[in-house]
Amino acid sequence: MQRAVWFLITVYASVPVLLYLFPWILGYAIFSHLLRFPFFVDLSRPEAVLNHTCNFYLSTEAGVSVGVWHTLPASQWEEAVGRSPEWYRETLGDGRPVIIYLHGNLGTRAINHRVELVKILSTAGYHVLSLDYRGFGDSTGEPSEDGLTRDALYLYHWVKKRSRGSLVCLWGHSLGSGVATNTAMRIQEQESAADAIILEAPYTRIGELVIIHPLLKIYKFLPGFESLIWNILERNNIVFANNENLKALTSPVLILHSEDDSIVPYHMGLKLHQISREAQTQRNADIRVEMVSYPAKLGFGHNNIYLDPNLPNVVRDFLQA
Repeated sequence: MQRAVWFLITVYASVPVLLYLFPWILGYAIFSHLLRFPFFVDLSRPEAVLNHTCNFYLSTEAGVSVGVWHTLPASQWEEAVGRSPEWYRETLGDGRPVIIYLHGNLGTRAINHRVELVKILSTAGYHVLSLDYRGFGDSTGEPSEDGLTRDALYLYHWVKKRSRGSLVCLWGHSLGSGVATNTAMRIQEQESAADAIILEAPYTRIGELVIIHPLLKIYKFLPGFESLIWNILERNNIVFANNENLKALTSPVLILHSEDDSIVPYHMGLKLHQISREAQTQRNADIRVEMVSYPAKLGFGHNNIYLDPNLPNVVRDFLQA
């Protein structure tokens, strides 16, 4: 019994030491990119999970190639049969809105809830481009906050060049919400504001999410542990500060959050909505900022907001405004 107690104490004490000595461990845990779920899916052949979808790769910088799925509006399904990647690219200029889907950590663009959301958006009449950031799925390179942002920014500009003025919306889920607002900030700094931003289950700041993770809650009362986590994040250059980004962004923003989200607390979505509204009020800007909350009784949790039968109408009303 005594040995077991000492073993548990040793394990408990070793985690902070390991994180301090090997800060990359926390970065890998945040991205979880090595968990390439679902297994046994050939990402180069999206037709196994998605109809009227073309796979292609973009070289976002030297040594980095990222995989992207372009899913057409469902109304173009029959016309798309047997068409080339070049034909798919031409369709981006057909006047329909384009949604760039930036997924959360862990897994690939083929995970079920991501695929189901894309199907719904396709049926609603949108082009959807699903990106696996560097290090995720079949994309090369190693993930970092700056790297993920550069990948999304490259894809945004790539789409803009081909969309012939069509609206291009950044949709970020969970970790991807930070990528979305980072990307929107870069766009705003380079030119004008991004056309639209949809944040699904967003957090305020990644560090605030990390320190309340169930696996780290047991260290809550360990003196200096929170400071250690913030220090490690700083050393890894991982910030993902949605709260700060939304203070400066001038794009229309829609936040979707479920009250029973056990991964990213619902109050974080509320806080971001408040921050964005206050920022627009202070600059006396007439820019749309909305939030749709889902009651806990619906059971949508962190990943299943796509189950809302009214979601297509919510997205349409926001993008058409």
